Amino acid sequence: MKNSMSRRNLLKGTGAVLAGAAFSTRVMAAAPPPEAVTPALIEAAKKEGKVIYYTSTDLPVAEKLAKAFEAKYPGISVRVERTGAERVFQRIGQEYSSNIHAVDVVNSSDAAHFIVWKRDGILAPYVPEDVAKFYPAEHKDPDGQFASFRVWLSIIAYNTNLVKAEEAPKSFADLLDPKWKGKIVKAHPGYSGTIMTATYQMQRDLGWSFFEKLAKQNIMQVQSSADPPKKLDLGERAVMADGNEYNIFQMKEAGRPVEPVYATEGSPLIIGPNGIFKDAPNPNAARLFQSFSLSREAQQLIIDVGGLRSVHSQTVEKAGRKPLKDIKTMKDDAAAVEKESEAIKARYTKIFRV
Repeated sequence: MKNSMSRRNLLKGTGAVLAGAAFSTRVMAAAPPPEAVTPALIEAAKKEGKVIYYTSTDLPVAEKLAKAFEAKYPGISVRVERTGAERVFQRIGQEYSSNIHAVDVVNSSDAAHFIVWKRDGILAPYVPEDVAKFYPAEHKDPDGQFASFRVWLSIIAYNTNLVKAEEAPKSFADLLDPKWKGKIVKAHPGYSGTIMTATYQMQRDLGWSFFEKLAKQNIMQVQSSADPPKKLDLGERAVMADGNEYNIFQMKEAGRPVEPVYATEGSPLIIGPNGIFKDAPNPNAARLFQSFSLSREAQQLIIDVGGLRSVHSQTVEKAGRKPLKDIKTMKDDAAAVEKESEAIKARYTKIFRV
């Protein structure tokens, strides 16, 4: 990979195209046959003894996944390396440009990263049995190099101690009301893959003029998409303009004073794939962890305790949450995010002066 980490330059000329949320980047002939978890794979993974997981998933959720894996497969530890998706991408680029192969499995909240990694030929084809049986075609790479580990939304939310339900914003347009000046928090697309994806979808559907008006509301700017829910929970701001739906679910179900809002214009839809690297230092443990992460067991866990959504057809949504099918969402387009990411960062920074 090049030292320059401009994703637009990295992708230029590759012809990679995604249809909706589909990961259709034709490089190989076909996906390999699906693989079941066998005693031989488990034994080989135990000999390696560990798996290194780079992820942009909120740390408590990633650690719960790791602990569930370790409980199921004693003797194999998971080292979770968590940071924002854009920094995950930069770190892997820097490591590989220096011929350092430290990561086994990666998860990113910016699906466009997988276009670059696949184009550069550094992902390993591997299709867990569950992915072959229970995942929609649009949520698995046709060449078997990655699949959707998690799905979630970037949403509006408010602190119920500071805002009455009848006065809460119902749309993105409502956030421009002068009454919210100095009361809104939002995250940054230069750090967070979730917010990069959300910003692309929102500027496409609402126009950059929305962000220009929002910037006049004296926004509290934070980094991660996990930060706005935390500021909301602490009462440091009354409303969040964007941030993880799953953090709001976790907080609300723990009795915290937060409430999600699904904007009438549609909520940005975020896809977070998992993939294995071809030069993974622990290849068998990596395959076992990938199979576990995409299994019904792990997918139900990230729903129940993580507040995330899953495309695994055997999972069930948690009672009390609004079903995804009942929510108006904006359309995901990872290829467009890839092409426009540098321009989005530059324009956002100019508008918000951060």
